[in-house]
Amino acid sequence: MADRTVLHVDMNCFYASVEMLHRPQMRHVPMAVGGDPQARHGIVLTANYLAKRQGVKTGMALWQARQVCPDIQFVPPRMDLYLRFSRMAHEIYQEYTDLWEPYGCDEVWMDVSESCSLMGDGLTIAQDISRRIKSELGLTVSIGVSYNKIFAKLGSDYKKPDAITTMGREEYRTKAWPLPVGDLLYVGKSTERKLQSMGIRTIGELAQMEEKYLKSRFGKMGLVLHSFANGRDDSLVKREHTHAPIKSIGNSTTTPRDLETDEDVKIILYVLAESVAARLRENGFKCHVVEISVRDNALHHFTRQHKIDRPTNITSEIAQEAYRIFRATYQWEKPIRSLGVRGAELTLDHAYEQLDIFCDYTRREKQEKADTAVDEIRKRFGYFSIQRGLMYQDKLLSSLDAKGSHTVHPQGYFS
Repeated sequence: MADRTVLHVDMNCFYASVEMLHRPQMRHVPMAVGGDPQARHGIVLTANYLAKRQGVKTGMALWQARQVCPDIQFVPPRMDLYLRFSRMAHEIYQEYTDLWEPYGCDEVWMDVSESCSLMGDGLTIAQDISRRIKSELGLTVSIGVSYNKIFAKLGSDYKKPDAITTMGREEYRTKAWPLPVGDLLYVGKSTERKLQSMGIRTIGELAQMEEKYLKSRFGKMGLVLHSFANGRDDSLVKREHTHAPIKSIGNSTTTPRDLETDEDVKIILYVLAESVAARLRENGFKCHVVEISVRDNALHHFTRQHKIDRPTNITSEIAQEAYRIFRATYQWEKPIRSLGVRGAELTLDHAYEQLDIFCDYTRREKQEKADTAVDEIRKRFGYFSIQRGLMYQDKLLSSLDAKGSHTVHPQGYFS
């Protein structure tokens, strides 16, 4: 059987690149997207290459980034803008194949095996995609071309920015095997430290290690990593629109004052649920799981989640489930300092679902229309132009505008 032709397309410094399109003055200065520098909290979501060359890394606290790069400029994230560019890129990908699978909003795998007879080999298709992303979106991509998903991703990471790297059967030993073992997908920091303690520092050394030994140290994942290092990966690229490109959308906030009653918590949960539900609707998702995070004023933190009966992007359903989880888990030993709400296990809002004879779908449809109307009013006249009656119970808590600080999490490889 002939090898597949798989591409992995990774948009370079995606959030920062989109911001530089809209803020041309940022092109020639070190900049990073993330957090709130005025409030002195948050982390770097991504940085441009000027900042990266000075040591700024994704996941750094803002104050750490400022230490290694004193002249860095921070901009707050605008997730809706990034998802819009992601959708435009997806429209380009789908012109080459219907087998394209998002991995987060800035990466995608593509199986172009059936397109090669019409459009040229994998390298030719990759060059065309790179040219179109640059000319039509103003962004650059790095693309890996291989016969499986794992090595295609290694190829896109091999050289950045704006590069194309092949990683075929005849060349992966010279290209992939000398790379640090931490470059392999699913070798995180902890796993990398364990492998290094075993004398395994490169992908090639992992590939040549005995499988039994790896299984004894890492269980089944040891066998998976051994297969990955040897280029044995038969996982398929999923067909377009079969799953969401991200697995969750969430929002959290440190409250204007400590929360001391259930009613205080309900107000904040509704504020957060409104923002999360609005992002779900705007980007065409529904969630199967509602999760809350709670931090008290002694900084003790926990999260709880629950899978709901049917996927939703209705504000009241998310808020009520979040409040139910809170009431069932928090004992009010201390006042609360911060809360978070997250919608997880996302599905596309037009995906098929099993109907339930006990569900009032007419009522749900009315709620969806009401939420959409609220979205439109706020888009035209501002966030505070329309509010729930609940918000008038405490003007300080309800003054929180939570619409701009969302986090999204990509799908895992094994999802």
